[in-house]
Amino acid sequence: MGKKSVRPIVAVVGRPNVGKSTFFNAMAGENIAIVKDTPGITRDRIYADVTWLDNAFTLIDTGGIEPDNEDIIFTQMREQAQIAIETADVIIFLTDVKQGLVDDDTKVADLLRRTDKPVILVVNKVDHFAKHEADVYEFFALGMGDPYPISAVNRLGMGDMLDEVVSHFPPTAELEIDDDSIRVAIVGKPNVGKSSIINRLLGENRLIVSPIPGTTRDAIDTNIRYNERDYVFIDTAGLRRKNKIKEELERFMIIRAVAAIERADIAILIIDAVEGVTEQDAKIIGIAHDRGKGIIICVNKWDLIEKDNNTIKIYEKRIREVLSFAPYTKVIFVSAVSGQRLWKLFELIDVVSENHAMRISTGVLNEIISEAVAYQQPPADKGRRLRIYYTTQVSVKPPTFVIFINSKELMHFSYLRYLENKLREAFGFMGTSLRFVLRERGEGKK
Repeated sequence: MGKKSVRPIVAVVGRPNVGKSTFFNAMAGENIAIVKDTPGITRDRIYADVTWLDNAFTLIDTGGIEPDNEDIIFTQMREQAQIAIETADVIIFLTDVKQGLVDDDTKVADLLRRTDKPVILVVNKVDHFAKHEADVYEFFALGMGDPYPISAVNRLGMGDMLDEVVSHFPPTAELEIDDDSIRVAIVGKPNVGKSSIINRLLGENRLIVSPIPGTTRDAIDTNIRYNERDYVFIDTAGLRRKNKIKEELERFMIIRAVAAIERADIAILIIDAVEGVTEQDAKIIGIAHDRGKGIIICVNKWDLIEKDNNTIKIYEKRIREVLSFAPYTKVIFVSAVSGQRLWKLFELIDVVSENHAMRISTGVLNEIISEAVAYQQPPADKGRRLRIYYTTQVSVKPPTFVIFINSKELMHFSYLRYLENKLREAFGFMGTSLRFVLRERGEGKK
């Protein structure tokens, strides 16, 4: 089988008021649509997909800093720098020409200089290059190489800076991973038992294990061979931080999850049965859903729950409510301690993996869609009715379909959902989202 490429991760570090959110929006451009609200999730703009020339990468904002207290600022900047160093391939260090070079910039530069990751020094708010030239030179004193002057608000200087950022990406070969094994990210909040589950799966003699040295992402990859199939488990368990600030911890957890999910085909969200499903779980699954990954919900510590005949039903209903935007997920109840149902995970991973990579022939696809249209007429508006000419599948992981129609305006969200449900009735697609691209006839020929 072929190779699969992984997006590099670029992290932004900077003091308060240096213009990070303006910079973030300028970089993400129209692509900030990834923050378009998936129903049921409110999400900070922690990450966005950016494309420059032929390079696609994930931009991560390492977090805002409370500017109220001078002592706290440096502590939080150190935290930010640490997150960037641990998760990114390239770090953008954002400073502000109007505030000039300040003491905290120097301290953060010291931290960043110790990493082997490339750091790009960017000086923001340079609205007139000629006027601010001398002020930009001041930043040479940080010893971080040439500063790149930009104005995020006016989108000036962004091209040169992006050229520099992408020049540090690993060669394509290093960003590609063999696709023969199924790559599974184990994600979830701290202390839900992510490591225990992997250790339990490893501990059985039926498995042949070969550890892979830690990758640049600082996630721990574990190779497992089971029933003559290869699996790579990507664990985000490095998250045992002695951090008192809940928001910082949550942001760090989500950044880690983005980095792990980016490299996986399937995300398994581990939920603590005692604590139940939370909004943070919804945020993590939102990332996997946005990125079109296969998804399994795994409720751990099920041995600690008192049960009757309805316990599973009630529990699953609650999960479905919180994760309502991803109704296609499969839920499994396990115990890492007793090993209960843990081996079922492999069966589930196999099924979801097959569905995630399923291809449907164009003939069969159009038959299903025609039946659906005959059964329930497409919507109409002001005497015009939606017409569906033709549907074809253009890619897998996740299965993606192009529907050729007479007018995008006539395709209501509810009718598209109806067509999706008909496809799911016919082919299952359990555990994977489906993507639909609408094309009007003649579009693309212009």
